[in-house]
Amino acid sequence: MIDKKMSFMDTPIPANAWRRQRKYFFSVLGFSLVCALWAWAAPSGERRLRVLKSELSVAQVSQGIFEDVIPLRGQITPLYTIYLDAMEGGRVEKILVEEGVELQAGQAIVEFSNARLQLESITREAQVSEQINLLQSQELNLARNALDHKRQLNELELRLKDTAQQLARAKKLAAQNYIAQDKLDELGNQYQYLQNSLALTKESQAADKALQESQLQQLRGSVASLNKNLAFARDNLESLKVKAPVDGLLTAFDLQPGQSLMPGERFGQIDDPDNFKVMALVDEFYKNRLQLGQTAFYQQGSEKYDLRVKKIYPQVIDGQFRVDLVFNNAQPPNVSRGQTLQMRLQIGANEPALLIPNNSFYQDTGGHWIYVMDGSQQFARKRDITLGRRNAQSIEVLNGLVEGESVIVSPYTNYKEIDRLIIR
Repeated sequence: MIDKKMSFMDTPIPANAWRRQRKYFFSVLGFSLVCALWAWAAPSGERRLRVLKSELSVAQVSQGIFEDVIPLRGQITPLYTIYLDAMEGGRVEKILVEEGVELQAGQAIVEFSNARLQLESITREAQVSEQINLLQSQELNLARNALDHKRQLNELELRLKDTAQQLARAKKLAAQNYIAQDKLDELGNQYQYLQNSLALTKESQAADKALQESQLQQLRGSVASLNKNLAFARDNLESLKVKAPVDGLLTAFDLQPGQSLMPGERFGQIDDPDNFKVMALVDEFYKNRLQLGQTAFYQQGSEKYDLRVKKIYPQVIDGQFRVDLVFNNAQPPNVSRGQTLQMRLQIGANEPALLIPNNSFYQDTGGHWIYVMDGSQQFARKRDITLGRRNAQSIEVLNGLVEGESVIVSPYTNYKEIDRLIIR
């Protein structure tokens, strides 16, 4: 009995087919997954990075109207400003007005004293007086010489005339043998001598007169030059009494009696109190696109005011350059110096275009490439693009994108060197 039971218990039981294959199946599956993961993660030359979708700003490429305008933030300044400088310097003697008053052209503002200018004016007056006296003496001498020359010529001409008459009579007498030939020859020689003397005297007087006239012209030129210098010195003295060159508001004026100023030192300015311009700074990106006469717009409530570009300054400082704009017609009421205006400057025509938002990505890429999302929105690849004009809101797409594609427009600071973004 016991042997039969033991025999029964040792009989093998057939294994289930699934049990026999299961171990083999899972081994193959695990190996396949490992291979797939290795193939996905294996180096392929493409740099990848996982990023969170919540950290990205995604926008669609869309068709729209590109408004070729740029925002400007400008500051109200007077339309004109006349600066007051101490041209010759000096000591403040009298202050005749106060800062903030409205001046009329020609109104006295301040008086300076300057001992150097006063001494210089006195010296030049003495030089002019000396030259004028010398000129008058030269003119008097020239007049006397002219009279002496006339007297000499009259005497010579009279003697020549008498000798000619004597010679004529002597010739008649000699023909009748009443006088000797040697007497006739003597009269002839006397007549020839007087003729030569008259010619030499005229030549000498002409040379003397020309020389004196030249000296006289030089003296007159010297006097004229000294008079100009004297007038200049007197003008400098007069400039010590500063007067308003135009109507306007006196500002930046802070002088004290007895204060000394260096030559050329600025002590105030006169502003146009009623008419204003707007000074604005523009990004150097638009340097080649700005032109004189371009129009800007300023909105105040329901009123819209037009301005135009009047002056473009060539200097670029910290990536910006300055422009001045003036109002075309009426200017806004109650504006004051220093007030800030928000404007829009039209630099080109509004035209249909393919657009993407003007966002931070532009600063990281320079507009040369962008990350484009795939259809699943789970990946983004770097793609070269060509961009055109841009304003505060939009950038014009010229090449590399099509309408409806999604692009990442947030900053690329942390992954500028990455080729493919894996978005979680």
